Amino acid sequence: MEPQALTNMQMRDVETIVHPYTNLHAHRSVGPHVLEKGERIYVHDDQGRRLIEAMSGLWCAGLGYSDKELIDAAVEQLHRLPYYHLFGGKSFEPAIELAEKLKEKFPTPMARVFFASSGSEANDTQVKLAWYFNNAHGRPEKKKIIGRVKGYHGVTIVAASLTGLPNNHRDFDLPVDRIHHTSTPHYWRGAEPGETELEFSARLAQELEDLILHEGPDTVAAFIAEPIMGAGGVIIPPKGYFEAIQPILSKYDIRLIDDEVICGFGRTGAWFGAETFGMAPQSASFAKQLTGAYVPLSAVAVDQSMADALDAESEKIGIFGHGYTYGGHPLGCAVGVKALEIYETRKIPERVARLAPRFAEHLTRLAEHPLVGEGRSSGLVGALELAPDKSGKTMFNPPMKVGPKMQAEMLARGVIVRAIGDVIAFCPPMIIEEDEIDAMFEPVESALDATAHWAKAEGLL
Repeated sequence: MEPQALTNMQMRDVETIVHPYTNLHAHRSVGPHVLEKGERIYVHDDQGRRLIEAMSGLWCAGLGYSDKELIDAAVEQLHRLPYYHLFGGKSFEPAIELAEKLKEKFPTPMARVFFASSGSEANDTQVKLAWYFNNAHGRPEKKKIIGRVKGYHGVTIVAASLTGLPNNHRDFDLPVDRIHHTSTPHYWRGAEPGETELEFSARLAQELEDLILHEGPDTVAAFIAEPIMGAGGVIIPPKGYFEAIQPILSKYDIRLIDDEVICGFGRTGAWFGAETFGMAPQSASFAKQLTGAYVPLSAVAVDQSMADALDAESEKIGIFGHGYTYGGHPLGCAVGVKALEIYETRKIPERVARLAPRFAEHLTRLAEHPLVGEGRSSGLVGALELAPDKSGKTMFNPPMKVGPKMQAEMLARGVIVRAIGDVIAFCPPMIIEEDEIDAMFEPVESALDATAHWAKAEGLL
């Protein structure tokens, strides 16, 4: 079959835009999928198709598309104060109010909030603050940060180093020094024969302690973790995981950084993933659903010990030399205030908790398909891991072909999902209704059948 000619819009795209997470060489022949508008859980493309957006864009449009309250809040702020900054002690009420709300809602006590523009910037800031903190305490060697294999924390230089995914490192000369990784807490893939979830968690905790001892506890500043590992494949921690990890961190005076960029603001059925999985962090990163994705904004919340160190060190130096031009942008903060108000007044976390069993039921049912190794979920985020069998020990060879084929089959059936390698992720807007959950999953079995047929023809099964 001859490749279809690109439209004028597609040609303009391939001649001008570098697309993230895209095979750029292939993109020049295939062209972009152009979207034009959205409402609630749906987006419309330039071919007139209405598609279920089963990934909330990039895990972030938790309140769906074209929410009038968010739009009105943005317009009102643009009329009032379209831009200002927080440098040099300047401030404005939306930033103050949003910081107050974040402190109020987070489950462990936080003292201050620093604003940035993206999750990557927030996690870069976390590392800089950990270094700053230990310098303030006279511990210049305590600077190493431990992440996890398959963890995702962004793509700026240090955030990409924290990220434990090979394609974020290859040919970028990453990770940088001071960054280390410990094992992925994926029970289905990583457990030994006969090992319970609690035993698996204990083994991973021991691996972490061994790594700390090998590096030297006096050199390790922090451990960073997502409650659910999102872009690594929607990996949900096993029973007892954080309960086993946290005493080790406390033992060696290592700070726990909670990356709530995907899990925050109701996604797991609680306000924050830390609540769902029993985390007690000293700092937390927020982005994505912080504004319902309507405006770029991120934040870092820190505890009193960090706030005291920031005060003391900036007094010594004469300035806190860190910040972003758009960090705490009044537009983002105003929309963030409204988003948090909506999460509260519409009872979004409770709504997610109520819908979660129906969402999980579909994934459990679909996990019986021969092409699916495991189905997993928490709240309204979940995945189907495609595999040659259900052992948890085998993978497709080569990898990262079956997943993209399944993604294409779902798109052909009117649903946008995301292939993370050979894992198919689902993360719909949290305003989705029960019948829409059913509609989102309705074409999955047919798409799995078509993908399995193709995989057999390609010699992958």
